[in-house]
This record gives sequence, C-alpha cells and structure tokens, in this order.
Amino acid sequence: MSPRLDEMRTDDTRQHTSSTPPSPLPDATGHIPSQATPSPSPSAQSLSGHADSAASDLAEMPEMPEIDGLPEIPPFDEVGPVDARALSKTLFERLETLEEGTHEFAYVRNTLVELNLALVKFAASRFRSRSEPMEDIVQVGTIGLIKAIDRFELSRGVEFPTFAMPTIVGEIKRFFRDTSWSVRVPRRLQELRLDLAKAGDELAQKLDRAPTVSELAERLGITKDEVVEGMAASNAYTASSLDAQPEEDDSEGALADRIGYEDNGLEGIEYVESLKPLIAELPPRDRKILSLRFVANMTQSEIGEELNISQMHVSRLLSRTLGRLRKGLMVEE
Repeated sequence: MSPRLDEMRTDDTRQHTSSTPPSPLPDATGHIPSQATPSPSPSAQSLSGHADSAASDLAEMPEMPEIDGLPEIPPFDEVGPVDARALSKTLFERLETLEEGTHEFAYVRNTLVELNLALVKFAASRFRSRSEPMEDIVQVGTIGLIKAIDRFELSRGVEFPTFAMPTIVGEIKRFFRDTSWSVRVPRRLQELRLDLAKAGDELAQKLDRAPTVSELAERLGITKDEVVEGMAASNAYTASSLDAQPEEDDSEGALADRIGYEDNGLEGIEYVESLKPLIAELPPRDRKILSLRFVANMTQSEIGEELNISQMHVSRLLSRTLGRLRKGLMVEE
C-alpha cells in the first residue's frame, strides 16, 4: 500500500487512542475511587454532536459487505494513479479467491471499476472530436473496462492499465464502426472498406496512379467481385442531403433539382407490353383504326372520311377490335 494510505490509517489510530479517557489509579488502601462525571466542556459537546450526526449518517448508508484482508479505500475521487494501481492489485488478488455471484465478489468488482474509471476518461478524450456525445463514449468505454476486469489475470505479470487500455479503445472504436454509418452494412463490408482504403493508398504511392480493381484484388487476395462490393459499400458511410448546396465548380445545382420527375406512364407499362403481340395479330385496317383513334385522337367521323367508310361502320369495327384485345388480355391473365 502507498505511504499516503498508511498515513491515513495511522492518523485514525492516533485519534482513536487519544479519545479514550485514562482509567483511575487505586489509592493507598487498594480501592479504586469512584470517578465523578465531569460536566462536558463546550468542545466535548461539539464532538458529541458531530459523533451523533456521523452515527445517524452511517445508519442511513447502505450496508457494505465486510471483507477480510482488504485495505481501507478512501473516496475514489481522492485516489491518485499510484494508489489506484496498488489498490487494484490488492483487489485483483482478493477477487480471485471470491466466488462469482456473491455480494463480496460484486463489491470488489464494482470497486475495481470505480478505481479505474480514469482509464476510460483518458481513452475517451482521444475521441472528443467525434460527433457523438462524450457521455456516450464514456459509457461504451466503461463496458470495455468491465470486460478487461473480467479477463485480467495477475499471473500474466502485466500491469492492469497496460492490459485494459486496448480493450477500452477497441470497444469505443467498435461503437463508432457500428453507429457512424449512414446505412447499416454488414461488419464484413465495413472491415473490407478499411482494407481497401489502406491498400489503395499504398498502391497509389507505389504506382503513382489510382489502382485498378484487379490490382486491389491481387493485393488483398480476394476476387474482383468482392472489391466491387466493398467499393459500393463504402458509399453508405456518409449520405448527402437532397438540399445540399453544390460545389463551386458544379453548375448542375442541388441534388433535388437533378432528380427526374414522376412518370405516370410507368403505371400502365405492363399493359402496353401485353398488348403489343395482340395488336400485331390484328388486320392492317383494324390497326390503322386504333392508331387514328387513340394515337392521332381523331373522331369516328374523321376516321370514316379518312377510310371512305361510314361513321357507324367505324364504330362497329372499333368495338369488335377492342373486344378482341380485351378477351386476349383476360386469357393471358
């Protein structure tokens, strides 16, 4: 234990010893005279009041398990790095002897988490430039700290901060990897994106140009299709707003201005495709009547003048043709 903690215990022992009144000595006959109770001085009354107040505070505090062999732990915010490391080593030694699931095990484990929260805050400070709130990053880092405590073994001979820091940082990086993508993609593609970016930079410096898909596939030992899939997945990392302003050298305007309008004719495209073979089977005169009526938008009288037939005859031919087409569509369905 560090000297500062030993000094705190020594002060408590001295205070306890000085507060005990000396016992009376026997007189010449061997009898111990009865000691009159002196009236308390103002300072004694003040100490008594503080003692009563402290006793009431202790009564309201939750009962902690008594674990033999553990040092007295001061408030966590007053423990320095050296003291935290020494206390953590003692607590890890005690944790190995306790049974998981007991109150004592939970108390020692929670104390280790509180003592080493400074490691989480230090690791989280490296990501302060990210858009995520610092409270969320600290919470994720605390999960990594708990995992490190559960996996740590004193027999390895490694200091706990050295063992825990990679786990804490890895948990934070995993958090950003899973939440910072605009579109959720599988983790395999997320890792492939990082590999492609690294390999692309290395090949660009070596070749003095942008690498091709074949060169990237050969460098990473994967197929061309996987390279293309990873490149497509990288587009899901960030999303552009439809109202985003274009760059200075872009004269096409915002993205929303370049989106095509809704084509109402798409709704009937399947009927048009189904009618094409049926219309091709019609006689030439019936096809021409359909074209004049529905493409040129001519009336039946105008069609009759065009074909030198009566308007009534045009009506009968048009009704017969439409019935034939309607029957052909129903048969196909």
